[in-house]
Amino acid sequence: MDFEFGVEDEAFRGEARAWLEAHLTGEFAAGRGLGGPGSEHEGAEVRRAWERELGAGGWIGLGWDPDAAPTSYEKCSPYGNRGATLTQQVVWAEEYARVRAPGRYGHIGENLLAPTLLAYGSPEQRQEFLPAIASGEQMWCQGYSEPGAGSDLAGLRTAAVRDADGTYRITGQKIWTSLAHDADWCFVLARTEPGTARHKGISFLLVPMDQPGRIEVRPIRQLTGTSEFNEVFFDGAVARAEHVVGGEGNGWQVAMGLLAFERGVSTLVQQIGFAEELGRVLREAARSGAVTDPVLRDRIVRQWAELRTMRWNALRTLGGTADPGAPSVAKLLWGGWHQRLGELAMQVRGTLAALGPYDWSESNPYELDALQRLFLFTRADTIYGGSDEIQRGIIAERVLGLPKEPLGNRTVAEDKGSSQGTQGGDR
Repeated sequence: MDFEFGVEDEAFRGEARAWLEAHLTGEFAAGRGLGGPGSEHEGAEVRRAWERELGAGGWIGLGWDPDAAPTSYEKCSPYGNRGATLTQQVVWAEEYARVRAPGRYGHIGENLLAPTLLAYGSPEQRQEFLPAIASGEQMWCQGYSEPGAGSDLAGLRTAAVRDADGTYRITGQKIWTSLAHDADWCFVLARTEPGTARHKGISFLLVPMDQPGRIEVRPIRQLTGTSEFNEVFFDGAVARAEHVVGGEGNGWQVAMGLLAFERGVSTLVQQIGFAEELGRVLREAARSGAVTDPVLRDRIVRQWAELRTMRWNALRTLGGTADPGAPSVAKLLWGGWHQRLGELAMQVRGTLAALGPYDWSESNPYELDALQRLFLFTRADTIYGGSDEIQRGIIAERVLGLPKEPLGNRTVAEDKGSSQGTQGGDR
């Protein structure tokens, strides 16, 4: 059930491998393995510089233009990136993970906003933003979740009022906004039609973050002691009329389209990271002697088998017309799997899991090692990105045709907007 890579794919692999070996040197070599879920605080400066290096090589946005001579290995897209087939995108993801290249800092712009602009944006919007994303110069964050509108995204209260000159003034609050503290722009869901409710009257706005006094970003300190998520407060923040994607009032359709783009190659990339984490747990089990425990050994084998199953499921749905429940099934699979991996990481270590690293000091009292951070961060896996309860409701109603569960004047399936990220918060 794996991909059949052709001659052109293997030639593309050689090109990708050679480029990574040539460029992942010097300061960038020091960034190997830095970043990723739960570790977004690591190496921010070198990872942002690495984005520009990737952009100069044309490696950002490989799937944007599948018709752009994908076997030429050149920057043949009008936006400055290379063309690549679906299998070649998988090849790039595998090679990138193999060399433990720095965790991507621009994945929100590349994997979420860019496909959305290609599907719903105007030609002017694409030309304004896609080259800057492809070059690695422009970073984005996602303004979806609110304190009262997480799993029920359609209940959002952030409002945008259009002035006489055509600009919008945005007032409200977003939460769990990944990398907002370092983003240049934010795509924001806001209600632009007063008096509307639920899915109506919402627009998808592109908002510059550099608006002192109008946009305030407050980091959220997490259980891991890090702060990759943020609260964002809008107090009359300005967005231009030409930066409404899909037309005023059509934001819900655009937002749901964006969530669908989270499937595909990005799912396989996530699983490559999972495999690396599982390998780390296996090495710890061998070191601690936990592999001699038949119960723990059974759990390790089960984790490996379930990861393979997730890969086959991703390959099965990749590039095709997925059934309505496919995203929910995928979220249920990886959320529970990753959480159990975090628990296993602590079990194979035994009582030593409760101890901090040897370099503990009063000036740095909350330092965690990689496995401890994995355990703490994954406690949220079954909540963010659409809680397990919401996903099961979607599957029950939309796929199995079971009776709708009433939630006031709506149903679980109507609140599909709960699925807000593949890896955490609004990503």
